[in-house]
Amino acid sequence: MPRHQQVLAMAALLCLAATGPAKPLAIATVMESGNWQLRELDSTTALRSLCISDPASLLQIQHGMANCTHAVIDDRPMEATVHYSCPGAGHGRTTLKLESGHRFMLETQGIDHGAPFAARYEGMKTGACAAARR
Repeated sequence: MPRHQQVLAMAALLCLAATGPAKPLAIATVMESGNWQLRELDSTTALRSLCISDPASLLQIQHGMANCTHAVIDDRPMEATVHYSCPGAGHGRTTLKLESGHRFMLETQGIDHGAPFAARYEGMKTGACAAARR
């Protein structure tokens, strides 16, 4: 496909993602909720522990809670790929692959506040989320 058609297709997907209703990803029917340990591959950074109830929360892991629009590129029960754009913060593309309900691989790359990023993570379920303290 010529480059200009690719750009138009991506723009159409982004418009659809920004205006269309949010639909749960198919991967959410397979991935188990709970506490997950996230390890960045090829890095010495410390493990992160996350309580995940919706796998979609992983799709813009580099941009955290930024207000972003999402375009779903691939939506299957064991794999999802999303392109997202965060006005003023950057954009990214993330692929989440389940190896089982207890293990996943995540790859993300893009631009974060003007700087490029690329990271790969492995996630392992460690149990239920801890109850909130009162």
